[in-house]
Amino acid sequence: MRKADIANEIFKQVGIPKNEAANIVELVLNLLKSVLQKGESVKIAGFGNFIVRNKGPRKGRNPRTGEEIGITPRRVVTFRPSQVFKKYVNS
Repeated sequence: MRKADIANEIFKQVGIPKNEAANIVELVLNLLKSVLQKGESVKIAGFGNFIVRNKGPRKGRNPRTGEEIGITPRRVVTFRPSQVFKKYVNS
């Protein structure tokens, strides 16, 4: 499913114009991105949690040469589904 498909479903179910539905989808996704960029978590009841984690520097290996390389610290986003969401997907 793509953003356009989500906007189309909103159009069908709510009845607002397609361009407004697309704007709402874009607004929600931009809001999520900006909150995560600040390092804050996003918790959606009945769906799950988006959490920003800091990963420290570590050593890795180039699989071709076996040469040891340094992996820089970075931030990653993880998603943990809620129990309600897990039950829904598995039923």
